[in-house]
Amino acid sequence: MVTSTSPFILCPGPARRPERMELPALTLLLAAALLHTQGSPPARSFELDYENCFRKDGAPFRYISGSIHYARVPRPGWRNRLLKMYMSGLSAVQVYVPWNYHEPLPGVYDFSGDRDVEAFLDLTAELGLLVILRPGPYICAEWEMGGLPAWLLWKPDIVLRSSDPGSNMTEAFGAQRWVEPKGPLVNSEYYTGWLDYWGEAHASTSSARVAQGLEDMLQLGASINMYMFHGGTNFAYWNGADFKDQYKPVTTSYDYDAPLSEAGDPTEKLFAIRTVISKFQPLPVGPMPPATPKYAYGWVALRKYADLLDVLDVLCPSGPIQSQFPLTFEAIKQAHGFVLYHTQLPRDLLDPATLGASPHSICDRGYVMLQKEYQGTLEREGQTTLRVMGREGDALDVLLENMGRISFGANVSDFKGLLGNLSLDSSPLRNWLIYSLDIDSAVQQGWPHAALPKPSSRGRAGPAFYSGTFETPGITCDTFVKFPGWGKGQLWINGFNLGRYWPHRGPQQTLFVPGSVLYAGRPNNITVLELEGAPPTPSLLFLDQPLFNRTLSHSTVAPK
Repeated sequence: MVTSTSPFILCPGPARRPERMELPALTLLLAAALLHTQGSPPARSFELDYENCFRKDGAPFRYISGSIHYARVPRPGWRNRLLKMYMSGLSAVQVYVPWNYHEPLPGVYDFSGDRDVEAFLDLTAELGLLVILRPGPYICAEWEMGGLPAWLLWKPDIVLRSSDPGSNMTEAFGAQRWVEPKGPLVNSEYYTGWLDYWGEAHASTSSARVAQGLEDMLQLGASINMYMFHGGTNFAYWNGADFKDQYKPVTTSYDYDAPLSEAGDPTEKLFAIRTVISKFQPLPVGPMPPATPKYAYGWVALRKYADLLDVLDVLCPSGPIQSQFPLTFEAIKQAHGFVLYHTQLPRDLLDPATLGASPHSICDRGYVMLQKEYQGTLEREGQTTLRVMGREGDALDVLLENMGRISFGANVSDFKGLLGNLSLDSSPLRNWLIYSLDIDSAVQQGWPHAALPKPSSRGRAGPAFYSGTFETPGITCDTFVKFPGWGKGQLWINGFNLGRYWPHRGPQQTLFVPGSVLYAGRPNNITVLELEGAPPTPSLLFLDQPLFNRTLSHSTVAPK
């Protein structure tokens, strides 16, 4: 009996690759892969034995699995991570398919490059790993909007993930037990660690505790998936956020204190887990692949290229949208990144006046400039007023940053930008010009390195771009970049968006730079968008280890 409900458990097997694939078509293909045969191999099956176990191909079966998200690992690193998972003794991997990662706009699909989920699944089959597939449409995973695409919010009154409050729990569980009085023991998400939020301490879980819990469950005959086995990185703008008492965005690193570190290196926790697994089933023969080489490229000097307000023609070539009142990201059909709101002071402010926002209308951070001079920051969960002075007609600009949409709970409909108007001494501001900024496209096309610098007489405070280059010594290695004296911003290397840095807020102090994004034998282009203020001598420091993730270069042979 093969069930078609999510999640799927897929057996390794070949499948033809279409040129373009919609998510529903992908789901059908993956379900069909379980049944697909060529020639006359033995019949494949996956069944539930309601006494106590699963049955695969007619035999009792118990899986030991680990979660890995292909969307958080650059494609060149897939094989390395999966091989280490296989050598750890895992029989399966659990994989999410983020809807918003593959359909960025309605009807526009992307299954290429890092998004080639079929190539990832082919690789798991090649390495002898089964797949527990969780295709969504909603995944949570501390991913931007839980995997739901932001364009769902183009309908302002949409209700996402609604539930029925008049449901009867006794009836619900009774219905489950009517069809499933017994069955295999399964832990689908056994946490090996936990995630980090900006402004909170780095999460850590002891190796001994994780290993002991795993052993206890395996002794009961349970099937287990460890979440996460390899966490990876929230590159670009893909991090999600939590909202309980307040809005809490997830850090760029999704290391998760997992058995394989953010860089894919074996940790003490991995070897403790591997030892436990060896007590219940044979491990693959051979040593665990070692940590990938890391390199400290050292200090790299940067120079200021331009203030953000001076390059709006590059970042928004279509020009601004005019509106009497501010419009949200969703209203102008922008999903991620940054939007600039511009207006003018309606009167002279010879004495300080209060520039303010209504509660929860700044989503999520607003960087305020008056006559192109940085005034300070307004925050969703923090300061919502500034004192300003100026003359009638002076330019007022507010750069709004989307820090990641809420990924679970009742607030998943998380609109971004200015959700309400700004006011001066309670008098609403009007006549806005709204710039939808496409910074990533400009950087990917070679800007600013292929352009002449824009002269600026202003200092180093406020949103501005900085650029520089460095070369590798013949080979490219993974590295970690530190931001001494910098405030908050975004980093690109060779057009690849490595994510957000925020050393003052922490706990993350370095960004992971995969060696696969670097060039050997030619300059590597660095682009930094600093939002608050760069140090007097702007430079970055490349290290051979992260500052807060514990990684061990461990190499051992398999236990006998």
